[in-house]
Amino acid sequence: MTDPSIPTTEIDAIPETIPADLVVLDVREPHEWAAGHIDGAIHIPLGEIPARVGELDPSARTLVVCHLGGRSARATQWLHAQGHDVVNVAGGMEAWEAAGRPVVS
Repeated sequence: MTDPSIPTTEIDAIPETIPADLVVLDVREPHEWAAGHIDGAIHIPLGEIPARVGELDPSARTLVVCHLGGRSARATQWLHAQGHDVVNVAGGMEAWEAAGRPVVS
């Protein structure tokens, strides 16, 4: 069950081609990122978010992704509390790849 206080979207609600005004933040660990990620995504591992939050534009609509959606939900919740326009990607990269969406490594 997902927490309704965490803004979340399903893969099918995300355009197949990520619009230029939409930021993708990948909060997985470096080895997960290296194995494959969404083209153009920003990589900041979950544990580094508080120290690196200044690298993110709080007004930019941002999709937050991890492997399955748990870490990205925590990042989304924290960033949302800081005033960022963020949405968790339900199912994470597993759902992304299962939907046939492209990844780069």
